[in-house]
Amino acid sequence: MSSCAALGLEKEARATYEDMLACGVQPTRQLFHEMLHVSRYGDTAALHKILDTMREHGIHANETTYEILVLRYAELQQLELALQLLHQLSADGFQPTLKTAQAVIRTAGMVGLPRLALDLAESFEDTSVRSLEPSDWVDCLIACAETFWEEGVMRAWHKVVHELNVTPDEGLCIMVLNTAGRHGKSPLALDALRILERLGVTWQEHHFAPVVEALCKEKNVKDALGMLHLMRSHNIIPLAETTLPISNAIATDADSVDSAWGYLEGLHEDGRAVDTSALNVVVRASVIIGDLQRAVGTYKAAGSLGVEPDVDTYNLLFAGCVAARHRQLGDRLLTEMKEAGAHPDATTYERLIALCLTQANYEDAFFYLEEMKAGGHIPPRSAYVGIIRKCVKLGDTRYKLAQEEMLECGYEMSEPLRRFIDSGGEDDVPEVSVTRPPPSRVLAYKREEFLRGVLDAPLQELS
Repeated sequence: MSSCAALGLEKEARATYEDMLACGVQPTRQLFHEMLHVSRYGDTAALHKILDTMREHGIHANETTYEILVLRYAELQQLELALQLLHQLSADGFQPTLKTAQAVIRTAGMVGLPRLALDLAESFEDTSVRSLEPSDWVDCLIACAETFWEEGVMRAWHKVVHELNVTPDEGLCIMVLNTAGRHGKSPLALDALRILERLGVTWQEHHFAPVVEALCKEKNVKDALGMLHLMRSHNIIPLAETTLPISNAIATDADSVDSAWGYLEGLHEDGRAVDTSALNVVVRASVIIGDLQRAVGTYKAAGSLGVEPDVDTYNLLFAGCVAARHRQLGDRLLTEMKEAGAHPDATTYERLIALCLTQANYEDAFFYLEEMKAGGHIPPRSAYVGIIRKCVKLGDTRYKLAQEEMLECGYEMSEPLRRFIDSGGEDDVPEVSVTRPPPSRVLAYKREEFLRGVLDAPLQELS
């Protein structure tokens, strides 16, 4: 029977059982356990038949019996049936075996029930003389982190890292970091960052981003700004997406923006370097609240902090100029940008085009579009859409050229834009923002037709 159980030979096991009965040999609990194990590949109904046969012979289930059944249900991810057996086991006065508890805990985590998995793990250790394996607690931590369950991650992390002294791998640390960032738990995020350092993992931008987010949710703007310098000291360039939570945290009113500037001055007075991205945080926040004057003032005062504005600084200011329709300021900033040696990027040209389109005389929009292509940048779809909409509204037939080039770049013609063109600008329905991949090629040639107003004729005010 043991050989049949090892190989999963169900028919042979049944024949052996019948031969035993024919020879007058009475089955034992161990024999039925072997028969249950034989049926591990079959239908669960076969397990219940064997249990009924056990009862007919006056043999009652024990911890091992329940273990075999629970393991089978866990393998099939039939968690409810496994939990029913776990309850019945307790009702019969038994304690679950280690394998039984591990199977149910693991299954609960796999099916996305981290709270149940963690509660079962803690309940088992509270009532049993045995302890779970460290890997079981790691599984609980993974389940909690996958669902961003704040309390569960805190409890499981403390158990795994601080009680069991287990070092999670990088992937798990990143999941914990993301949970900490989402719920504003900077101590947890910093602890995960410490574990990454212990692992010998080279810190990357995506390791710091959740820490910054967590600090911002705790309204700890000063430390969030200081974290940007720490990133730069490790040769990590903070992305705009990483610094955005700081800008959002201070973009509530002018006083909050001024307080953030005060933090930067404090860092500078303490002898700590102020990162350019920290300057951009304050500039962006000023733009968000619509205070272009404060944004420009921040940019002008950058030298007092020992900071050199970069292309992102100017791009943020251009965004403010677009919102305020302030073309003259945009031109002045562009001149200062070139004098500072900052090279325009695709975002620069995109915003310069948008700024030109806010004016009655928008000929320079075509000039910047051609400069953008000449510089090897891919014009975004928004640039073409802006030009098309402006031309259609004013009856400028160059919208056809912009439309043709947009399609040649691989961009789609959306239905709202098509209706806008067909109606001559009357059917003006905003487009739903959709993330589209950039085209695979850059149009290197220039359309002289675009520049006809610049090259062949004096500028005329169009209304």
